[in-house]
Formats: sequence, C-alpha cells, structure tokens
Amino acid sequence: MTPDKILEGLPKILTKDQREHYFEHGFLCVEDAISDKELEALRNVTRQFVEKSKSVSRSDDRYDIGEDHCADNPVLRRLKSPDTASEIFWQFSNGVVADIASDLLGPNVTFHHSKLNFKWFDKSDKVKWHQDIQFFPHTNYNVITIGCYLEDTTMENGPLGVVRGSHKEDLFDQYDSEGNWTGMLSDEDAAKVDLQRVEYITGKAGTLTIHNARTLHYSPSSKSVKPRPLLLNCYSSSDAKPYTAHPMPTVNTYKVVRGEPVKWAHHDPRPCQIPPDWSGGYTSIYAAQAGEDKATVSST
Repeated sequence: MTPDKILEGLPKILTKDQREHYFEHGFLCVEDAISDKELEALRNVTRQFVEKSKSVSRSDDRYDIGEDHCADNPVLRRLKSPDTASEIFWQFSNGVVADIASDLLGPNVTFHHSKLNFKWFDKSDKVKWHQDIQFFPHTNYNVITIGCYLEDTTMENGPLGVVRGSHKEDLFDQYDSEGNWTGMLSDEDAAKVDLQRVEYITGKAGTLTIHNARTLHYSPSSKSVKPRPLLLNCYSSSDAKPYTAHPMPTVNTYKVVRGEPVKWAHHDPRPCQIPPDWSGGYTSIYAAQAGEDKATVSST
C-alpha cells in the first residue's frame, strides 16, 4: 500500500500528525502507549534472562554475548528471538505495538522478527550506521521496526539516532571492499552522513522508537554503567513479501498479527541490495560489525 492509501484508513492508536510525521521523516517517537503493568512485566522477564546469561560462555541461538562476558560481568549484547523466549514477549509483540504497526503499514500486518538489544558501557556497545532492509529485502519498503526502551534513555546511555528523511534516499552498500558482509556503512560513507539531520530518540522507560527499514540509523556508545535494554519488533505490510532467506526465523515468523493474509504483493521499483544467504544461520549485527562473521553474498 502507498502512504496515501494507508492514511485513508482510520488509525487505532496514532494521531494524524504522528502518522504524517513518520511518512515524511522515516521515524517516530511515541510516549505513554505502554501500560505500567506491561512495562514492569517486560522488565522483570528481561532481568531473568540477564541472570540466566551469566552461565553462558559463548554465543548461541538465544544469547549473543560480548568478549568480556562472565558471571560477574554479564555482557549480553542481544537476547535473540524474545518472541519465543517468553510468552510475555510474544504478547507484547502481538499487542498495542501491532496496533501501531497497522496505523503505519495498513490493515494487514505480518510479524517478521524480534530481538532485545543491550548496551553495557563497554567497547562492543556501539551500533554503527546502517539500514535494515538490506538484511531482509522485501518486495516493497513498508517494513518497520518498533523499539521499546525498557529503561529511561538519555544521551548518556546510547539512544537511537536516525537521519531525518533518509528513507527517501538511496540505499548504501553494506559489504566491505573485499565482498564481506559488514551490516554497516563503510568508513567513507559514514563520514558523509549529514549530522545536521540526525535526531536522537530519547525518553523514559516505555517510550517507543519507530523507524522505516530504509531509514539510516545508529546508536552511540553508552556513557552510563547502567544497562540500556531496547526491545525491538519488526513488522511488514502483508503485501510486502520477503524474497531472501530469513536471518533467524521462529514459529512466529510471517504470522499475520493484524488483518488477514493477502493474495497480491506490492512491488516497489527501487532496488535493494541482496544480503548473504542466511539459510545457514545468522549471529547478530554486533558480530557482523565487529568482523566476527565473514559472510559474502550468495551466488544463488
């Protein structure tokens, strides 16, 4: 669906101004959409998984851990697929955030994936400039990520930074000069980012961050010793069909969470870079940007 068609529908949660802001700038900040009870449930289960991660010595299908991770100093970079880790996470994915997704994607919404990212005031916590859609190309660009800050987030603890209007511009090459996937801009391209257009999304716990899959974004390193968890859920319009392997599918992948399945795909003529073949597995953006992975584009 086109933005004009989406805006013709009555919203469930967002205002007219909020929806128009998203389509114009490629991102949105939403406050006070999550109840205190739901937020506290998310925070409690998150703390439980951080505690469980202390017994993990290497990254696996659930935990992505940093180099210095240990029981006394947990550095859990990412809890993978929280939608299958706890029913509390899945209920959240299929709750008010799915309603918000339908306000921006149209009535028929498909769940793509979820992840819970952390910052720990260490050398691994910076997420460099990148765009999401090159990780999982779709037939059109009605693909969004909705994040929820589980702790108060200021400029001190690494908020999400987005480039206003970048979703309307060209996509970047996220391979290095040797053909290795890095999941980020090259140093040369990153140096050209117009910092005057960067907006940082900060807010109290429960604040939602929303960005389009084409929107250029990053998050700076934290300056606080207090961990900053950000729960992320990705959705697509049901007429946006993926055409490469899913990086980390779960039983919930491609479930229609609002509306109904569709029979026709909508095709955006703008090209999209093809990622490596993820059918053999995927680690995380942290591993890719740190050079821990050496994936190249599939020849198939």
